[in-house]
Amino acid sequence: MNHTTQLPDRRSEQFRKGAATAAPPPSPARTQRRPASPQWAAWAFLAPVTLYLVLFYAYPLYRNIDLSLRNYTVRSFVQGNAPFTGLDNYRKVFDDPTFGPALTHTVVFTVVCLVFQYAVGLALAVFFHQHFRLSAILRALFLVPWLLPLIVSASTWSWMLNSESGIINALSGAVGIDPVNWLTSPSWSLTSVIIANIWIGVPFNLVVLYSGLQTIPTSLYEAAALDGANAWQRFWRITFPLLRPVSAITLLLGLVYTLKVFDIIWIMTKGGPADSSTTFATWSYQLGFGNLLPAFGPGAAVGNLLVVAALVFGLMYVRVQRKQALS
Repeated sequence: MNHTTQLPDRRSEQFRKGAATAAPPPSPARTQRRPASPQWAAWAFLAPVTLYLVLFYAYPLYRNIDLSLRNYTVRSFVQGNAPFTGLDNYRKVFDDPTFGPALTHTVVFTVVCLVFQYAVGLALAVFFHQHFRLSAILRALFLVPWLLPLIVSASTWSWMLNSESGIINALSGAVGIDPVNWLTSPSWSLTSVIIANIWIGVPFNLVVLYSGLQTIPTSLYEAAALDGANAWQRFWRITFPLLRPVSAITLLLGLVYTLKVFDIIWIMTKGGPADSSTTFATWSYQLGFGNLLPAFGPGAAVGNLLVVAALVFGLMYVRVQRKQALS
C-alpha cells in the first residue's frame, strides 16, 4: 500500500518539474515612460499667450515709448537713426495750444458718455427685469447698436445729423424747430459725437447690469413689499446697493473704453470744425498721420498719455475685482 500511495506524489512532483522547465521565462517588466513634467505642460500652454502679448502689446508699447523719446522724421523713421531728445516731445505737447482744449474735450466726452450710458443702461435693465411678454425680443433689439461695426454706426449717425438732408433736422423742422448744424458747428460737434457714442455704449451697460440684477434674490423684494415699500424705495434700498460691485466694474470698463474712442469722432467730425471735437485719441492720430510732415514724436507722446490714463483706471479695475473676490 505504501508503494501505491507514493505513485501519485512522484507523478505530481515530475509534473510540476516538467511544467516549470516548459514554462517560458517571465518577461522583463516593461519600462514605463514618465509623464511630462507639470511645469513644462504649464509653459506649453502659456507660450501662445505670451507670444501674443509680446508681439501685439509689449513690442508696440516699447516702440511707442521710443518714438516719444526721439526726434523722428520720415527719413529717420525708415533709416532708424533718430536722435534721442528725452522729454522734449512731451514739452511740445504740453506747450501746444491744442493741449488744453483736447484735454477738456476728452474729459467732457468721457464723463458725459459714462453718466448717460450707465443711467440709461440701468433704467433699461430694471425695466426688462420685470419679465413681460416681449422682454426678450426687445432686449435683443437693443443689442443691435453693440453688434454693428463702429464704422456703420458712425456713418449712420453722420447721415442722420446731416445739416441739409439729415432725418433729425427734418423731424425737428416738421415741429417748427430751426435746423441745427450738428457736425459743422463748433458749438454742436462735440455734442453730436457724444450722442452717437452714448447710443453705442448703452447696450453694454444694459447687458452687464441686467446680469447683475439676476443675482439679486426675489425674496428681498417680496419682503420689502410686505413691509410697505414702494417701487422707488425698493430700487434705492435693495437694487442699487446690491448692484454696486457690478456698477463699479461697468463704469471702470466703460471709462477705459471711452478714453480711447477714435472711430466715432474721426468718421463723424474728424475732430473739427476748428478742433471743437478734438480729443487725445484724434489729436494723436492727427499729429502722427494727419499731416504731410508727420510729427511722430509728439503724436506718440499724446498716445502715451492716454495709455497712462487707461493703465491707472485699469489698475483700479483689478483692485475692485480683488476686493470683490475677497468679500
